[in-house]
Amino acid sequence: QVQLVESGGGLVQSGASLRLSCAASESTFTFNLMGWYRQAPGKQRVMVALIPSGGGTAYADSVKGRFTISSDNAKSTMYLQMNSLKREDTAVYYCYALRVLDRYWGQGTQVTVST
Repeated sequence: QVQLVESGGGLVQSGASLRLSCAASESTFTFNLMGWYRQAPGKQRVMVALIPSGGGTAYADSVKGRFTISSDNAKSTMYLQMNSLKREDTAVYYCYALRVLDRYWGQGTQVTVST
């Protein structure tokens, strides 16, 4: 069973930066797609950023220019660099991986941005 473990969340002030990490129990090479989603209180889980195995990245409009997704295949770890954080970025952030038709989720890490 694939395990995804997020870390790096916390409480920061508006304008600060955080880097989230997602450590996978298997090589990130084996996934067709990895990404980050987030869920704010009372709202649905939404896509934040995606990184396909074939290259390229995709971002939600709300985070373009502020967030950067990357992966280190040698470490089986995916990252989300978050800069210029805003209060509306407050949410639980989930790591996601797709392999063929199997989807995997991490347990989530809380990011809280205060003004």
